[in-house]
Parts: sequence; C-alpha cells; structure tokens
Amino acid sequence: MEKYLRQIPAVDKILQQEPIEELAAQYSRETIVDIIRRVNEELREEILSGDLSDDFEVSVKRVVKLALDKADEWLSPSLQAVINGTGVVIHTNLGRSLLTEAAQERLVEVAQNYSTLEIDVETGDRGSRYEHVTELLTYLTGAEDSLVVNNNAGAVLLALSTLAEGKEVIISRGQLVEIGGSFRVPDVMKQSGAELIEVGTTNKTHLKDYRAAINEKTGLLLDVHTSNYRIVGFAEQVALEELVELGAENDIPVLNDLGSGTLIDFGQYGFSPEPTVQDNINAGADVVTFSGDKLLGGPQAGIIVGKEEYIQQIKENPLNRALRVDKFTLAALEETLRLYLDSETAVKKVPTLQLLTLDSEVLKDRADRLASKLDELAGLEVEVDPGSSQVGGGAFPNEDLPTFLVKVSVSHLTANEVGNRLRECNPPLFTRIQNEKIIIDPRTIKDEEINTIFSHFSSLVEEA
Repeated sequence: MEKYLRQIPAVDKILQQEPIEELAAQYSRETIVDIIRRVNEELREEILSGDLSDDFEVSVKRVVKLALDKADEWLSPSLQAVINGTGVVIHTNLGRSLLTEAAQERLVEVAQNYSTLEIDVETGDRGSRYEHVTELLTYLTGAEDSLVVNNNAGAVLLALSTLAEGKEVIISRGQLVEIGGSFRVPDVMKQSGAELIEVGTTNKTHLKDYRAAINEKTGLLLDVHTSNYRIVGFAEQVALEELVELGAENDIPVLNDLGSGTLIDFGQYGFSPEPTVQDNINAGADVVTFSGDKLLGGPQAGIIVGKEEYIQQIKENPLNRALRVDKFTLAALEETLRLYLDSETAVKKVPTLQLLTLDSEVLKDRADRLASKLDELAGLEVEVDPGSSQVGGGAFPNEDLPTFLVKVSVSHLTANEVGNRLRECNPPLFTRIQNEKIIIDPRTIKDEEINTIFSHFSSLVEEA
C-alpha cells in the first residue's frame, strides 16, 4: 500500500506531459491543476481501500489518462445534440419541438447583433418586448391581446395570481391534472394564492355543480383541457361554451388552460378531435393559456391570449417580470408564428407538424434504407415491421401514429447493453427496446443521420 502511495506522481510532473500541456493551454492552468489533484486523491482513496486488482499500477501514463478522461467529463458540453430514434415526436426529455429553419436563422441573427428588443424604432423611446408577437398572436387566434412568459406552468400561475389571488377558483375534479415533473394544477393554484374549489366527480361534472359552488368569494372558473389523458366510458364534462355563459351570468371570468395548444385542426390529418386555440377563443374564454414548444412547434414559452382587460391586468402583475421571456424566445416564436399565416406552409415547414403528418411511404422508404445499411454488418439481425409512433408532450394520449420500425439484434450483446452503448456514442442515439430488440423509429430520425447510426452499430460489431 505504501509503495503505491509513493508512486502517485506530483502534479507538476503531470503538467509537463504534452497532452496535459495542450489542455492547460486551451483552458486555464488552475482548472487542469484541480483536475489532476482530484485524480490523485481518487487514486489515493482507491489504494487506501485495499481493494486492488492484481494488475493495479500507478504511473504517469495512467494519471494522464485519468486526468484527460475527467477533463473530458468536466469540460465537454453537457447539453448536446442527440439522434432521436424513439419515434416520440415531442419528446420532453430530448428537448421537445425542433425549431424551424427560419427560427434558427433568426436566433443567429439576434445573437450576433443588437436588436429592437425593447425600443420603438420610430420614436427611439423604450418599447415593449411583447409587441413583437402580439399582432401575430391576436391575428392567428382571434384574441384581443396576448402575453408570452417562460412556460405554460408560468402562464397559468401568472393568470391565477392576477385574476384570483385571495379568491376561490372553481374547477372540475376530472380536470385536476398532473403533467411531467410532478406539475399539478392544485399545487399551482395554491402557489398563486387562489383557493381551490373542486366540483363534480372524477368522471362526471355538470353545470349545476359549478352553479352551486359560486358565491361572493368566487374569482374565477377554471377549465383545464386534459391533453395528456382521457376519461372514457361513463363520463361527462361541461362544455366550455356553457361555462362561459355561466361566468357571464355571474360576472366571473373563465380561464381555459389548453396545455398543448394547437393553431391547426389535426382532424383533417386523421387525428382524433382536439380543440384549437381559435376554437376556445371563439367559445368565449376570457383567457386561454398554452405551450409554445409542444403542438405549436416553437420554442419553450407559455402563451396567454384573451380579452384585453384581463391580459392588461396580467401584464401589470409584478410576477410577470420574473417569468418574462428573452430575445431568443421571442425571435424563434415570431418566426414560427409567421409560418402559421398559411396553415399548409406551417405543416410543411414546422418540424413538429411535418413529423406528425409524415406519409407512410416516406417512413417505409427511410426504414428500408436504414435496414439495408445495417444489413451490411456481420453480427446484426435486422428486420422492418409495421408499428406505431407517439405524439408526446402530453398531447393526443390515445393516438398511435402508424409507422415502420427497424428492429435490430446484436449477436454478442443484450438489447440493454446495445442501448447503453448507443447512448454513449457521439452523438448519442436514443432508441426503444422491445422483446430483446433495439427499436428505431424512422419518424424521428433525419435522412442524414442514417450513416451516423450505421457508424454507431459498426463500432459495436468491431468490439466483438
């Protein structure tokens, strides 16, 4: 043990090694010194544990390698591009919606230059950052006014805090949703300072339930679209139009949280019915909130549209500043919204919409090309079978999108081992596993990624 401890090289000696010198030149010397010290300390702890293998050694070469590995772990970007082979289009864990080419170009332009974020070009006076998308949002949705914050949870929180703090908010028990990350509507309501009043039952709520709960303390009627689940069978919920009429009778505003809001009618593409933002504005909702990076296909944002008197109140809430969006979100959102001026153009150019409406022939061709490439590798068993993709993002929970799946088995590895190795590649490849086979869905991979996937599997075969 003492022998090994004495063999641990000094930090200065490691710093003199060429790969470490290059690393120190690229980053700061202090950072590299800290990395070497940590590596030496880990070696020291390993030696003192006494649990050493027969081939254990301490050398300059080994410490250099350990230091380079740790530097790579520390200094390489953590947030990186990946290949999404899962078939989940709006994959929350993989970054949700892909941005349009126009939005990408605007982001670069805004990043490289000063911008008109909060200035009036005509007068030179301070302007409002929200005006960049207000006209587009009101035109596209039919609303009187709009506001954009950092995400939809923030949008709901801000609206509740503004319109119902210290008041009662009535909601159906069947709409007390929880979405990813343990976000729960009751928790948001509590945080906003509003008091939750549940009416009806999980499966059935009637207009009379809302009517009976209204009193002088009622500040808001809340309607939450259950976009990430469905209650079927013996079930009933109050239509938004009826809720709006009840609210108008009692001078109580109605807030509609659409969650994964859409500006196009997906029914024309064979999807099950899903209300659009325009539908709910036309139904009379005073305020509607929805996400920017789900079915809309834009950047992460919480979009609030509705009647001017309520939107103005929300804008003046001090909490708004804590939730406000930056120039990059506004630039990407503006370019995304422009494409919706023509719905056919949006479906062709907004990646999320394009992927959700891909033709089966395109999917089959891509699957066949990938399978044909992988068939060139010895030790792989490859087949293409019909299957289904998922929308993701808490939208269309019961919708299975027909696709063609590439199923791969590697002779010397289990499916879990293959999945782990593929995620360790550069760029990482995320797949599904079913019946001890790796499943790759061509819906969410790009044509130019086929060769990269082939290279990833090639490296696995070469290891055998």
